[in-house]
Amino acid sequence: MLKNLKIENYALISKLDAEFNEGLTVITGETGAGKSILLGALSMILGERADTGVLMDKDRKCIIEGTFYLKNIQVKSLFEDNDLDYEDISIFRREINPRGKSRAFVNDTPVTLQVMKTLAGRLIDIHSQHESLMVGSSGFQFAVIDSYAGINNKLSGYRKLYGEFRGKERALEQAREAERQARADLDYFQYQFDELEKAGLDQQEYIDLEEELGILKNAEEIGYNLEKSLHMLQEGEQSIMDTLGEVNRLMKPLSRFGKDYEELSGRLESMLIESKDIAGEVLSLRDRISHDPARAELVESRLDVLNRLMMKHNAKSIGELEEIRDGFRERIESASSAGDQVQRLERETIELESGLRKEASDISKMRNRAVPDFEKEITTLLRELGMPGARFKLTLQVTEVLTPNGADCLSFLFNANVGGKLEDVSRIASGGELSRVMLAIKSMISQKTLLPTIIFDEIDTGISGETSKRVGSILGRMSGNMQVIAITHLPQIASRGDSHLLVYKQVENGRTRTYLKTLTQDQRISEVAKMLGGKKPTDHMVETAKELIFNKDS
Repeated sequence: MLKNLKIENYALISKLDAEFNEGLTVITGETGAGKSILLGALSMILGERADTGVLMDKDRKCIIEGTFYLKNIQVKSLFEDNDLDYEDISIFRREINPRGKSRAFVNDTPVTLQVMKTLAGRLIDIHSQHESLMVGSSGFQFAVIDSYAGINNKLSGYRKLYGEFRGKERALEQAREAERQARADLDYFQYQFDELEKAGLDQQEYIDLEEELGILKNAEEIGYNLEKSLHMLQEGEQSIMDTLGEVNRLMKPLSRFGKDYEELSGRLESMLIESKDIAGEVLSLRDRISHDPARAELVESRLDVLNRLMMKHNAKSIGELEEIRDGFRERIESASSAGDQVQRLERETIELESGLRKEASDISKMRNRAVPDFEKEITTLLRELGMPGARFKLTLQVTEVLTPNGADCLSFLFNANVGGKLEDVSRIASGGELSRVMLAIKSMISQKTLLPTIIFDEIDTGISGETSKRVGSILGRMSGNMQVIAITHLPQIASRGDSHLLVYKQVENGRTRTYLKTLTQDQRISEVAKMLGGKKPTDHMVETAKELIFNKDS
């Protein structure tokens, strides 16, 4: 339960420190006094977003701190899951600095807004005025009947399975699309691959062919140079080899005169041997060289094929062309295996759907078992709330479509008048009727949700007189099991409170500020009397206020 709320520098609130008790706490105040501001501040520690617009003084940070008593509330594991220290008395704090940066803390440990929101969602349910419109929302209706039927854990398991099923469906659709695309492209890929495969790509062959073509195209020049070189090496009258031989014969006898002569003679011998080898290679190259136009045309044709393929596929080498060819092969193989993947995913999807439909069927049966008692309790509460002719019906129809809520189609049907036609509650109910329907629902499921605190923001909208007394009675009953905080403008409800807080405004130093104070017994009587008869209530109004406060059960 909420024990304390501290607010600094928020909207019209400079500083506020409010204590909250068990049972029913009522909050009253004139229109515009700041009751909604109070809820806005509270929402900050429940994980809602904020900006610098909430700062009263733009040069100071805003601090909102709520103290909660958590003993006997099953949230310890949730603290542990988020690496937070659990304490029976836990403090939730938000800070918004002048630059708009927001920070959130739980027991002085920094947390994300999502973590704060998750934790707070197990502590407080705030019912605002506009929430009555949610009665017609499918999501809200399922949440209500599922809470009443006590199947939230069952539904959680179903939704996990549903998530897997939807993921598998998406994977199947992607696989089918990939298969369709692969089949559509298969002929193209096959043609490109066959062309490259037929070309017999070989990087070394390409290098050799380029070299051979260069020789064939320049055979005349190469032959001439080789012939002349051979003549100079060994065939001319003053050939290099004859000259080296003569020098070698002159130097060899000198070896006996010392090491230097010996080394020089050795070098000349090596040069002569090397010259003979060179002459032999030149001779061999000369004998192999030939002017062969037919061979040159053949080699050039082969190189043209390879160069055209490189240009076509924007490749810089035969190696890159080989990689492109292998890529086409992989795509062809992928197209061939895409069908296998589709078949596998189809089998897995069918298996998941089968299990999901069984779970959905079980959930539908559990809901249907809860419907009669649900309708009876809601109808009883509506009649207690001043609608004696009200009828409420919940319809469940099984469909073929699976959703996160199962396979059911759900509607809340309502009519406030005897003999009236049952229609969708959101279309037929007035604002006051919607408020009473919502109160009946909240009253009924409050014990099922196990939330320690519920806050009603003007649940009395559209009601008055005897009905408002009955609303107060229901709030009083709810407060026997949980902390109930009700912001109200009706004296019949305000008088039911176990404690009474007043929101009021004052102008100080030219600025309007909002304050909150706990009323004493005499102050409560005075406040309820003002709610009955204006700022200057009569003695009769004061007596009526006493009667309402001291005779709650009458």
